[in-house]
Amino acid sequence: MADFDNPPSSVSINPWDALRRFTNARIALGRAGSSLPTAPLLAFNLSHAQARDAVHQPLDVAALHASLRAAGFDTLDAESAAPDRDHYLRRPDLGRKLNDESAARLRDYAAAAPAAFDIVFVVADGLSAYAAAGHAVPLLERMRAKMTGVSIGPIVIARQARVALGDGIGELLRARIVVMLIGERPGLSSPDSLGIYLTYEPRIGKSDAERNCISNVRPEGLGYDAAAFKLHYLLTEATRLKLTGVKLKDDSDMLLQAARVSGSALAP
Repeated sequence: MADFDNPPSSVSINPWDALRRFTNARIALGRAGSSLPTAPLLAFNLSHAQARDAVHQPLDVAALHASLRAAGFDTLDAESAAPDRDHYLRRPDLGRKLNDESAARLRDYAAAAPAAFDIVFVVADGLSAYAAAGHAVPLLERMRAKMTGVSIGPIVIARQARVALGDGIGELLRARIVVMLIGERPGLSSPDSLGIYLTYEPRIGKSDAERNCISNVRPEGLGYDAAAFKLHYLLTEATRLKLTGVKLKDDSDMLLQAARVSGSALAP
């Protein structure tokens, strides 16, 4: 007799289903007839919507200023030459240069500062405001604890920003090194991934080959403590060698692994 209370499932389970626990990649989803089962299809649509939202969601600048100042940081505002999100997405070149008002503001701040800064951090919306809003403050708090004896400039919150916008900001604020914390292009499993780009002696016209990158900073990717460890290593080496980019090699993974094996704390 047929069991009408427990009908057989119409979903065919993929034999690799057990491997799904090792990755966020969409593998072994099974099938229903010749198509995907409803649950993974809906999950894909949700992830796609979250990625689109991450690109278009504006950065809550007031909230970020408040969070940074509550954590004890000074802050400044900056905007690129892209007047709105549509121009930002269609004209990457506009996101790489400051608008006139922002340039004047930073120039005036630098003129009143008693000395140049060793490091200036820029927090930028990039392609994911979620990343900047969620991850910048905890990462900066960990970095500040590591950077004794280093002069840190105000945290510049930049809107409609591409990576190279940091070059103009660092040049105007007379920074030895500029560190850009920017929302990365969202993926279908990571709408809030933060990228870190550091450039020695920033100035307009620097190429991407003259900077280093740390990617996928978020609790589900490269955690805050590990990211701060790597960034501190690169900043120390950049200061020693007086350069960043392809000539600065990131050998921090060996030190990071040694710290994990010995049980040393990665954060103060």
